[in-house]
Amino acid sequence: MLADINEATVYLPPLARFAIALMLFLLVPAFCKRVRLPAVVGLIAAGVLVGPSCLSVAPRHSAVAEFFADLGKLLLMFFAGLEIELTQFYRVRRRALGFGLATFAVPLVLGLGIALLFQYNWLTGLLVGAVFASHTLIGYPIAQRLGLIRNEAVTVAIGGTIFTDVFSLLVVAICLPIHTSGFSHQAFLLQLLELAIYIPAVLIGLSNAAHYLMRRLHDSKDGQLLVMLLIVVIAAVAAEAIHLEGIIGAFLAGLAVNRAVEKSAAKHDLEFLGNALFIPAFFLTIGFMIDVRAFVDTVLHQFGLVCALVATPIVAKLLASIGAQICFAYTRSEGLMMWALSIPHVAATLAVTLTAFNAQDANGNRLFDASIRNCMLVLVVVTSILGPVLTEVYGKRLAIEKEKRSLPNGD
Repeated sequence: MLADINEATVYLPPLARFAIALMLFLLVPAFCKRVRLPAVVGLIAAGVLVGPSCLSVAPRHSAVAEFFADLGKLLLMFFAGLEIELTQFYRVRRRALGFGLATFAVPLVLGLGIALLFQYNWLTGLLVGAVFASHTLIGYPIAQRLGLIRNEAVTVAIGGTIFTDVFSLLVVAICLPIHTSGFSHQAFLLQLLELAIYIPAVLIGLSNAAHYLMRRLHDSKDGQLLVMLLIVVIAAVAAEAIHLEGIIGAFLAGLAVNRAVEKSAAKHDLEFLGNALFIPAFFLTIGFMIDVRAFVDTVLHQFGLVCALVATPIVAKLLASIGAQICFAYTRSEGLMMWALSIPHVAATLAVTLTAFNAQDANGNRLFDASIRNCMLVLVVVTSILGPVLTEVYGKRLAIEKEKRSLPNGD
């Protein structure tokens, strides 16, 4: 579905392409607001339209677009960590861990079962389950705009992301070497050791560095902005060095510098820059990667497998969210909001799917065949649209309930 996209593109100077992107960033969110759709959905659709499978204005592999998108993805997670109220997060850390375990374990088990049902081996099944378990917080800007970041259920959902993504990527780190060269106890223990060193190094080391540097640069807004960007990149590069996704490092970096930058004017400038340019670029490039022809062909010719691999993680996330709602005595709207936030499968799903498709054993067998690859990309498309739409619906409902509770006598 990615590899089949036609490389032929309409020649435009780089600045002309940049101008088109800026025009889309300006017009698409405004249009989506008028038709009551999340801007994320419009940007992804715009990416499909101008991408290689339609108008071919943008190439499939553009170093500049990929850089903007990677930075946008990291900033999205960094802002999520920045906006968490640490006092509240510390208070609900056990609930965040509980939700993270639930939203990891349920999709993992169901994903393994679905893969075995379709005659795939257990190793592929575990990796399918790991992909199902991970999720990307592309609905975060919607929750932020609706003023719901400090809601306990939303905090638990955001905090649970770090746990479920770490668990999922640990499964990936185990499965890939087993497929290519067999299981290694040493490699697995090394991964756990690296993780045990990495998390405190980011949360404590980068936190102390941020406090020191922000105090030294208190008169320089530009310097403070560069410090925040540097911390995001360092945390992401270090995460990738131990075979984790950079988004995990970015989220931890947000938590680490949360208090150091909470009163900084540079924080607002970075959020403005990220929300206006880099994060929209991330959503736009998701559309670049979608081949409409291959998408339709996969749906038509492998309908049963597509339905199973798309519906299962959505249902699994719903079950985990309902479980959390019941256990933590949240309202129905809060439970559904947690579900909506955990639906999108984008960053980790794309990374793991392409890595698994390229991983071959000594006999040339792939861990993910072309059928699973294409179905996973259908999953990316469906959930990247469904998640923000439901986040908007349940977020507005939750915001109304919040407003009613704040009124005298709850009227």
